Amino acid sequence: MGKPAALQEIAGALPVQRELAALTGCERVLLGSSTLHLFCDLFAMLAGRNVTIWIDEATYPIARWGTDRAAALGVPVRRFAHHDAIGLQRALGQGHDNRPVIVTDGYCPVRGRHAPLQEYASCAAARDGLLIVDDTQALGIFGRQAESMGAYGSGGGGSLKYFDLHSSDGHDPGIVVVSSLAKAFGVPVAMLGGSLEFAGRFQENSATLVHCSPPSAAAISAARRALQLNGEFGDALRRRLVERVVRFRRRLAGLLSTESLFPVQSLNLPGNMDARELYRALLGRGVRSVLHRDSRSGGPGISFVLTARHELGEIDWAVRHLAELICRTAAGKCIGSLH
Repeated sequence: MGKPAALQEIAGALPVQRELAALTGCERVLLGSSTLHLFCDLFAMLAGRNVTIWIDEATYPIARWGTDRAAALGVPVRRFAHHDAIGLQRALGQGHDNRPVIVTDGYCPVRGRHAPLQEYASCAAARDGLLIVDDTQALGIFGRQAESMGAYGSGGGGSLKYFDLHSSDGHDPGIVVVSSLAKAFGVPVAMLGGSLEFAGRFQENSATLVHCSPPSAAAISAARRALQLNGEFGDALRRRLVERVVRFRRRLAGLLSTESLFPVQSLNLPGNMDARELYRALLGRGVRSVLHRDSRSGGPGISFVLTARHELGEIDWAVRHLAELICRTAAGKCIGSLH
């Protein structure tokens, strides 16, 4: 449109915001071009409000970049051990007068675990604070829990629905959710959700709404389509996805780093194996994995991203080549010669 969102909202944005609010259990949702835009605005807004930011040390970098901006503006920023709700509670009780703003990912694929959001929310509420959740990984995957709903739950509303922490009867749970739709929903747009009052304040104070381009009309349209498909077929797709993850895991017993059924599966490679060479060898056989820096060891690691689009034969193809390459390496042969 050639205009910032502060002057004119993109056509179709309001229905998408309403649908996302209903899906995630937030009273109001606002859209942004990326989680980076939203986090920069969010933490700048919190500066000067007599708060201390407490961030889980394993939180995804983009949220940490937002807290760096708050620190540059004079906000105290403290780190606490990953998923250590008891340690956080103990630290908060040691004479800190500022209101706590607790920052965490809703789900950590590296460890294969949900954050203890109920405990974090209680820590924040006890001191009139705020819990900020980067729920990018969980949105579209996890939802309302029930015995008949499978490993991921139902609906795909993310961590607040999974832990039943969402707004109800006008009650403000003191939680703000920032998520990208680019993972499970495949859409390059982001959302911020919270209470009516908080979302209103955010909109009034947002600098990126004034100085940056809003999400494109194409992205808004894609988001609406993704939400429509989620409503019609989402639970069936999640059941299909679990089937593929289970099939992948059963054939790689002992080689995976977590017990999780999350669709990002990381390898636990033998110590003598070079992840970079394994990645190149897999690529040479038509198997595309993800080469990345392992957040725990600091060295290279390999993960596989499974989707509901994968056929079972493709899963078997990848596992067969992976197992063969690992066996050859264990027998003392060089992966680099297997191209």
